[in-house]
Amino acid sequence: MLKAVIVDDEPKAIQSLIWELSNFNQEIEVIASFTNPDEALKYLNTNTPDCLFLDVQMPTIGGFQFLEQINHSDFAVIITTAYDEYAIKALKHEAIDYLLKPIDSDDLRDCIAKIKKHSERVINSENLERMLTNFNSKYDKKRITINTDGKLLFLDVDDIIYIESDGNYSTLFLQNQKKIVLTKKLKEVDAILPEHYFFRIHNSYIINLNKIKAFIKNEGYVIMDSDHKIPVARQRKSDFLEKL
Repeated sequence: MLKAVIVDDEPKAIQSLIWELSNFNQEIEVIASFTNPDEALKYLNTNTPDCLFLDVQMPTIGGFQFLEQINHSDFAVIITTAYDEYAIKALKHEAIDYLLKPIDSDDLRDCIAKIKKHSERVINSENLERMLTNFNSKYDKKRITINTDGKLLFLDVDDIIYIESDGNYSTLFLQNQKKIVLTKKLKEVDAILPEHYFFRIHNSYIINLNKIKAFIKNEGYVIMDSDHKIPVARQRKSDFLEKL
């Protein structure tokens, strides 16, 4: 069963779409609907439906601006609008379909078929990532698998100096001064790192223990090979010292 969310500033438009989708209630269900884009953003940044039906023209925030503020986009996006001038822009924002209001039942049937295909691709990608991650953790302790920008990267742990959290994002700082931004919380990244090499030294940081240049005890921070200073959380200091 596909899980759908609707965002539209017009309550009647939401009711109409819910009614149309009820004709396909064996395949899809609406789990949430919003007339307030800000409330919808909060919901979507902590929940992942299979698809989002999104109105383009809303008074406080446009539909495409709305998409840019979502922290992840694994779900299928379907643009709904009374105007046909946004089709190209919808494609640029990787929407899988574009439905003109009033929404035709046959168009909706075709749309649901596209959502199913999208969901299958996401599941297959997640399964592949999980399989490769499990393989690396079991057989190759010095390599990790990460999914970013639609591709799987295989990183040697020696290339990672530290990881910094930024809410729902994490940034990997590498030996070659490059950065990789992941749409994962630090806790999720920590789960795929070999603990023999890495330590979560602070709520916002994980460090590679082999990349520490110095530990400044009285000031409570470490200096990494990259010369970055990383704070040591007071409650983690004793565990950190045991790791050294």
